[in-house]
Amino acid sequence: MRFYLSILTLILSFSALAQEEAVEKKAVVDSLYREDQFYINFTYNNLQKTPKGLDQKKFSPGIAVGFLRDMPINKSRTFAIAAGLGYSLNIYNDNLYQVHDDVNSTNSYEIISQDIYYKKNKLSLHFIDLPIEIRWRASTPDSHKFWRIYSGFKFSYLIGNRYKFVNDIQTNIYKKNSDLNKVQYGCYLAAGWNTWNAYIYYGLNPLFKSADIGSEKIKMNTFNIGLQFYIL
Repeated sequence: MRFYLSILTLILSFSALAQEEAVEKKAVVDSLYREDQFYINFTYNNLQKTPKGLDQKKFSPGIAVGFLRDMPINKSRTFAIAAGLGYSLNIYNDNLYQVHDDVNSTNSYEIISQDIYYKKNKLSLHFIDLPIEIRWRASTPDSHKFWRIYSGFKFSYLIGNRYKFVNDIQTNIYKKNSDLNKVQYGCYLAAGWNTWNAYIYYGLNPLFKSADIGSEKIKMNTFNIGLQFYIL
């Protein structure tokens, strides 16, 4: 009986020691935890300050993915700043027709009349994004389910653009439009609980740097609304 009691005491001692070491190890890891390193969002892209007659008849989608380095700035790690790198694709389906003159290397723009049939009139923009944000979250070391409010500012560099018009007679494709602003910038807000977060972005400068329809300059910018997901 003494032998079994000794073995039981020894096992309990080792178990208590192991649990203590696990707790200490967990405390060390948790004291340095970070949140929300990767992100992906899906948006509807709505054009603002549009020229007269411009209409977005079809859904204009957007997608963005990237990495953010989380840097907590208080002891409880509920406040942080984050900076990162990402890629985004924004598509605009509307009735702004683009014509490129290969001889003079110039572009002209006009609104497609309602009585003209076309299958597709789409502008696709590819960006490299540089987001930086201020973060508040109700996170704890024991749970990754929490409320968050992240506000940020994003610089985007245009790396590719493609315009496509399709009707029953012709298909026009034009790339590398020099009238587009190479640098886009704007502010955004992501807020929500756990996986689901509402996301809005407002562009602070126009999509086009030099373009007009007749005497009216095209000064439209973008307002994107959708969902953002964060992944550790």
